[in-house]
Amino acid sequence: MGIQNNVTEFVLFGLFQSREMQHVCFVVFSLFHVLTVLGNLLVIITINASKTLKAPMYFFLSHLSFADMCYPSATTPKMIADTFVERKTISFNGCMTQLFSAHFFGGTEIFLLTAMAYDRYVAICRPLHYTTIMDQWKCGLLAGASWVAGFLHSILQTLLTVQLPFCGPNEIDNFFCDVHPLLKLACADTYVVGLIVVANSGMISLVSFIILVISYMVILLNLRSQSSEGQLKSLSTCGSHIITVLLVLVPPMFMYIRPSTTLAADKLVILFNIVMPPLLNPLIYTLRNNEVKNAMRKLFGVKGFLGKK
Repeated sequence: MGIQNNVTEFVLFGLFQSREMQHVCFVVFSLFHVLTVLGNLLVIITINASKTLKAPMYFFLSHLSFADMCYPSATTPKMIADTFVERKTISFNGCMTQLFSAHFFGGTEIFLLTAMAYDRYVAICRPLHYTTIMDQWKCGLLAGASWVAGFLHSILQTLLTVQLPFCGPNEIDNFFCDVHPLLKLACADTYVVGLIVVANSGMISLVSFIILVISYMVILLNLRSQSSEGQLKSLSTCGSHIITVLLVLVPPMFMYIRPSTTLAADKLVILFNIVMPPLLNPLIYTLRNNEVKNAMRKLFGVKGFLGKK
């Protein structure tokens, strides 16, 4: 027997039921999304056009900016458009596409941050071998592996969900299609699927977080042997990465490392994860990095752009 699926569309509750709050959401998130796309696009253009930003760190940063530009684009435009309609619906295929896209770009972002942490570890702890270890081929391999790992994570999540039977109700108490609300709607026992989701999403976030924390602890210990100027420069670079890691990894750990249940705070937590890191990352990696600021000045010919060196 095939999957008994009587649901052709899902109804999204959105963030707020109040029309006034929906109008506020339209203004705020439209502005945030435009700034996110333009900010990350600016970083990508600057890195690819500049002759000075050829270090592996900036290669990974351009990939991270692309993922940050695409990640909110999987959900935010639909959320913004839904502020105009009373009944917010999404087709079954559209829902699965949204689920896949959000986890693909979100997962890739996590793996890219891990690759960037490894790059910083080699640069600080093994500086004499840095150019040999982080050559162009290995950087490309790490970036490619991050995208492949993000795809495998997302396709597993999507395949687990799409094969479930949905026979009603079809109302999702969220602003986009995510795995926990969908498991709640399935008319079948989802205990095993829920465990796999925890192992897939939750453990990826937790293990990545532990690896990153350990790597930065090792980096900080190795900084003791450097000069004061070298310590400040390394701390500034690593500080940007640590801020991004906290913004990106803490919300998914809250969302996916627990059993398959939905909480009242879930919408706000996942909204923060989708909106804020992609919006803030261009600021974190430019305002704290003189090389990027100088490259932007030269590229756009604006004196004093982003402050003085």
